[in-house]
Amino acid sequence: MKNNNKWGLIALAAFISCTTQQQVDVERLVDNYAQVTIPAPDLSGITDNGKEVLKLYRMAADEVDKIYWQQYFGDPETLLGPLDREAEKLYASINYGPWDRIDGKTFIPGYGNKPAGARFYPSDMSAAEFEVFSDPAKLSPYTLIVRENGALKTLWYHDAYKESLGKIESILGRAADVTIKESVRNYLLKMIDGLKTDDYYESSKAWLEMNDSKMDLVIGPIEAADDALYGTKASYGAYVLLKNLKRTEELNALSTKLEDFQNMLPGDPANHAFVPGTHSDIFSCNVLYCGGYTNAGYKVIGINFPYDTRAQEELGTRTIIFDNIIREKFNRTVYPVGKTLLEDVYQPHVDASAFYWIIVFREIAKGLGVKETVTGKGTVAEALGSEALIFEKAKSNVLGTWLCARQADDYEISAIFGKEEVLSTFVANTLRSVRFGAKDPTGVANILVYNYLLNNKAIVWNASGRYSIDYGKTWSSLEALGAEILRIQAHGDIETAREYISKYGTPGLESQSDKRVLEKAGIPVDIRFKYE
Repeated sequence: MKNNNKWGLIALAAFISCTTQQQVDVERLVDNYAQVTIPAPDLSGITDNGKEVLKLYRMAADEVDKIYWQQYFGDPETLLGPLDREAEKLYASINYGPWDRIDGKTFIPGYGNKPAGARFYPSDMSAAEFEVFSDPAKLSPYTLIVRENGALKTLWYHDAYKESLGKIESILGRAADVTIKESVRNYLLKMIDGLKTDDYYESSKAWLEMNDSKMDLVIGPIEAADDALYGTKASYGAYVLLKNLKRTEELNALSTKLEDFQNMLPGDPANHAFVPGTHSDIFSCNVLYCGGYTNAGYKVIGINFPYDTRAQEELGTRTIIFDNIIREKFNRTVYPVGKTLLEDVYQPHVDASAFYWIIVFREIAKGLGVKETVTGKGTVAEALGSEALIFEKAKSNVLGTWLCARQADDYEISAIFGKEEVLSTFVANTLRSVRFGAKDPTGVANILVYNYLLNNKAIVWNASGRYSIDYGKTWSSLEALGAEILRIQAHGDIETAREYISKYGTPGLESQSDKRVLEKAGIPVDIRFKYE
């Protein structure tokens, strides 16, 4: 049986290699993203002032979109204008450039490989040159590295994108004048200051204190996923959100348990000694609109902000779960992948409620662990560099699922499902997330987790092309991997981090087989938005 598996996979790999030489089928690539319509929201409980504020939020998100194009590719018209095929224009818009975010390859003739540092650094900058560049601001998330008279120079975001940021500041100022919520006004004014200075400490605090509004705006430089060179430069993005009040009340009951969750984490307690702020909370929201990084490629289904560790220590974090996106992702991707790639006996355990709560605990886990190394190497992000985001995403996936399974096993979750549903649904979600590819931290994190499970025989790829799940080994593998990730982060152990990525971070023959099977079945990789 093992030999049959081996030769079948080798033959399939040869077939895949041949097909990659053919011309890019952009129409098929577009089909990798199922179109999801975001309907006009029910605003029956929103005042006229609130409705005006929502319009202004969307306008601000559109300006963020313009900044993000400049960060990732450049002037979009130079890319989109010459294209004749609508599918090419659409796919370029989905990816915000000519590079496929799934496999990193260009799908438009005439463009080379995506620069590792996007447009955050000069294209001709060498590692040695950056190393001797003495400006301490070079590692700030909010600076570009540019050339001036041939020499490297830092350029703060608020200067680099002054025109668009000026428009956003004006829009947020109008929203601050219109809103009747004092907490919203305070947040918007503090955010304006942050956009002007690239210091988001006060706006992060004001955002965490803004808990009485039915609407929310997350805006600014929010994640460093596009910087594959040094892993520090943050991309601009925006979410416009509408709160689900009833579900938020239910989820917020978990906020009082954050210290307990921190203490539950596996491994040496010294590796997760960070104490979350006492004002942490959890919101349930529907996404109304996205702009910039948050709209590029595949869509996230929850966030945990702010990233400012000072605000986290003082007040905590806010977890926001995107109800409408979770539902669409489960129905269009997770459940179909489970039906296709899991053996029959496991399929009934792929559960929508379990998926929802896995995401809840995944986002909670982002605020747990450590933020500063215990070895004096600075923050985890500084110590692990471009590998930091990979391990942060792997940590939240692994430990979020581990916590969710523990809570389900102890009957601490109101929904009716058990550990088997959590682990089966997690495996199905991991199998579909491997398709995100190895050119993005999210994709690499999922590939790393998948290969770790496969290597430990927690999941087994059978001759049928489907997987078996060993629940005991899956549980122990999550515990062991979670503890090791926490150790790597706490100690700033970049050598081991790189070893893990080298060993587990590349798709193997099994996942290549899965890719072909899922493509043949017409199951999309992810979703894209259409707004009413």
